[in-house]
Amino acid sequence: MTTLDARPLPRLDENNVILDTDSYKASHFLQYPQGTTRLFSYLESRGGRFPATRFLGLQYVLDRYLTTRVTPEMVEEARALFEAHGEPFPYEGWMHVARDLGGRLPLEVRAVPEGTVVPNLNALMTVTNTDPAVPWLVGWFETQLMRVWYPTTVATQSYFIREILREALEKTSDRAADELPFKLHDFGARGVSSRESAGLGGLAHLTNFLGSDTVEALRVARNHYGADVAGYSIPAAEHSTVTSWGQAHEVDAYRNMVRTFGKPGAVYAVVSDSYDLKRAINEHWGDALRDEVIASGATLVVRPDSGDPAAMVRMAVRALAHRFGTTRNAKGYEVLNHVRVIQGDGVDEDSIREILAVVTTDGFSAENVAFGMGGALLQKVDRDTQKFAYKTSAALVDGEYRPVYKDPVTDPGKRSKDGVLDLVRDGERYRTLAYREFDPAYEGSAMRTVYRDGELLVRDTLADIRARA
Repeated sequence: MTTLDARPLPRLDENNVILDTDSYKASHFLQYPQGTTRLFSYLESRGGRFPATRFLGLQYVLDRYLTTRVTPEMVEEARALFEAHGEPFPYEGWMHVARDLGGRLPLEVRAVPEGTVVPNLNALMTVTNTDPAVPWLVGWFETQLMRVWYPTTVATQSYFIREILREALEKTSDRAADELPFKLHDFGARGVSSRESAGLGGLAHLTNFLGSDTVEALRVARNHYGADVAGYSIPAAEHSTVTSWGQAHEVDAYRNMVRTFGKPGAVYAVVSDSYDLKRAINEHWGDALRDEVIASGATLVVRPDSGDPAAMVRMAVRALAHRFGTTRNAKGYEVLNHVRVIQGDGVDEDSIREILAVVTTDGFSAENVAFGMGGALLQKVDRDTQKFAYKTSAALVDGEYRPVYKDPVTDPGKRSKDGVLDLVRDGERYRTLAYREFDPAYEGSAMRTVYRDGELLVRDTLADIRARA
């Protein structure tokens, strides 16, 4: 038991990049063959839920962490911790980095441009060392570099949902290109494991859409991807702001929203299921407040938030159509006048498909409905969603090239690639090439060298990344 006056343990440096690895990595410098001077590793998606990935997030990892200069103090701190932890530690190698290399990590990272959509089973990123004294650094930083699986997987899921929404809008709306950027709104900040997850996942979503309530994504986008304001939101009610008026004054809570935010051309959203969604639409919005909503010149977005998603959206759209009327567009689908619906509960790829199906089958345009996606967007993914792997594929031992791969008989799907890898593009087709020498010419490569010896060499903007969709 500790007491308040007990001497506290010294705090570990949260910027010490040496410590951001897996424990067993500290012993690997003793495990490679004698004479190993070069290692080469790659990252790929071995398959999964989606047929391709939209690569994203490496620039953040490199800019935020791998441009950090390693100091002798970091090395001493790391040695003390790892040895107390039960692991050996490559002290001389790390001191070589800190003192002889000025703290610059002697690695070269090549990768496809962020925002690129690449079919699975292709190399997305490669890593090799630039100093023969520390080849094991290629594996040491697997832990950090592998984490690009997260923003890449979120960007991928968001991208494929965008394609679902695009198809529905192009079929049923006269304004598909204008509607699409705001059809899927990020509600995920409170449902993720950390602030950094919110920022990276939120940024990943914003490569495909413009709507977000994840403020941390705006910070990451500005600080690391050159975006002034990466996404946009609207005033919106939550249950506490409605129910604080009391059930007897529910209509007054809604009236306050209309009078406060209902300006010409504005858009505002009001959660309307605090007590009885059907009554809220038919009596409050569609009767008591109907004329004020119309006269305001704004667009009211009604949000169901409980019950079966498809059934609730269907009911809401039909009821609002009855109360506010519709206009038939050039494609023969009905568009609500003055109002829209946003579904923010139980939203994932499957429910989006189901909701779009019931709405359009009823003859309504997909532009009548938007979606807010929370935990399913930013948190309901893992490394196996796209089966990400970071594997060593080549080595230089005693000056000779050596292919490196695994091929487990118990799971042929885990057979890794060998060679010094590159990704090329022939027309619309990507192919991963395998060289049998280090530092090949990389002719026609779809990859770029983005990092070398502690320096970020390429800095994409969010605008660049969005354009690659």
